[in-house]
Amino acid sequence: MKCLVTAVVVVVFSACSAAAVLAEPAPGGAASVPAVRTGLAQKPEVADAIQLLESWVESQMAYRGIPGLSLGIVHDQELVWARGYGYADVEKKTPATPATLYRIASNSKLFTSVAVLQLRDAGKLGLDDPVEKHLTWFALRNRQPGEAPVTIRSLLTHTGGLPREAAFPYWADLRFPTRKQIEETVPGQERVFPPYTKWKYSNLGLTLAGEIVETVSGEPYSDYVRRHIFEPLGMSGSSVGVPDTLRSRLATGYGRRLPDGTRSVRPFSDLAGLDPAGGLTSSVEDLAKFASLQFRDGPEGGAQILAGATLREMQRVHWISPDWKGAWGLGFEIVRQEDRTLVGHGGWVAGYQTSFITWPQGKIAVIALTNADDGQPYPGSPFSVVDRFFKWVTPALKNAAEPAPRKGDRRPEWEAYVGQYRSPWGDSQIMILADRLTLVSLLDVDPSTTKLTLVEVAPHTFRTESNAPFVEDGDIVAFDLDPQGKATRMRFGGDRMDRVAP
Repeated sequence: MKCLVTAVVVVVFSACSAAAVLAEPAPGGAASVPAVRTGLAQKPEVADAIQLLESWVESQMAYRGIPGLSLGIVHDQELVWARGYGYADVEKKTPATPATLYRIASNSKLFTSVAVLQLRDAGKLGLDDPVEKHLTWFALRNRQPGEAPVTIRSLLTHTGGLPREAAFPYWADLRFPTRKQIEETVPGQERVFPPYTKWKYSNLGLTLAGEIVETVSGEPYSDYVRRHIFEPLGMSGSSVGVPDTLRSRLATGYGRRLPDGTRSVRPFSDLAGLDPAGGLTSSVEDLAKFASLQFRDGPEGGAQILAGATLREMQRVHWISPDWKGAWGLGFEIVRQEDRTLVGHGGWVAGYQTSFITWPQGKIAVIALTNADDGQPYPGSPFSVVDRFFKWVTPALKNAAEPAPRKGDRRPEWEAYVGQYRSPWGDSQIMILADRLTLVSLLDVDPSTTKLTLVEVAPHTFRTESNAPFVEDGDIVAFDLDPQGKATRMRFGGDRMDRVAP
């Protein structure tokens, strides 16, 4: 099936097929469960923005006849708002809630990628290892002699030149191959492009990544994800596939809305060998814990299932499109929207569409899960909800989360540093602006955009800070004083600047 493009998520795990049972669409807002609202979501400006989003969602669901939708907003380590709309099951009138389970489709790829990075950090594999080093049966036919090997890194970035799918018509009949069947048929497939020459989304690629996790760890893929990701994060309702113990919490999947207003119930499909690419199941409540992980730092251990440095590595660009409008990290899609860099993924598998988008710099995430095939291209879909969220709610959340401007920390001894300093490379001014000791480069066209705040780290020694883009900070600035306690020289990185004016 052709990929559909949205403002936030470019590629989804997709399928289409016929189904048999007709179900009436749920009216928008019916069975809506009261929202969970904590932390910043209780502040008036945030509550007002969320109210607009809620009203819009209810209206769109009513007019589009979307069965069910579960939404969540995460700020840093807290799920600050979550709500379910409509029905997890229309016939049974089961309301959708933040705890309702959905097939998260291609968001599964994020968990497979995390597993790969865990094993990399443990020294059990390298991202630039050829796939065949760990999967001896991997032998795709080359289109031309001498092509570079497909690496683990290229699987996670979709740059390995692999076919999109394994050699089975599973999107037509929803009969997914086993791991053994995939292993047997891969040697008969051919690369679409030489590795690293062109980006091509590949469910087969992330399936192979899951096989590497299983081979290298010595554990079944489902056991590895449960033991090393779900359990440490407290994601007790999440699973690979849908075990019988969780089936009652799974939302019923519905097909697209037909002209007569009805929808078909989509038959349950076990993705089998393709589980690492799209077979996981989760909820808003559980995915909120995975979102909070993306905002943490520090060494690996316990609920910190990946070191902060590794998380940043996954979230930064490893491939960028020639027009610079799309990019991919290690497992994550990266999109630039206005002044924000959004990192996440989307998913679509028979009867379900999902979206998991984070803004790491702002420590904000939105999770949208729905149980309908036709949510993505139309208003009311998870993807449109995500887009509206970042336009309407994010500015209010950001303002509410920002600390009040520091006041009253102006210190009399700073006057000893105030003045103009000069070196062969330029002139700088030390000033006190808004009660903060500030370094300004006088030769810049607009010094207000490049100024640096000085934060004391030792006597007469400071570290530079700035939130402006592409302004270098983190450097040490130290002052030399004369016997009267007046600064005569500033040492800034490798430069020495003499004071030339009081």
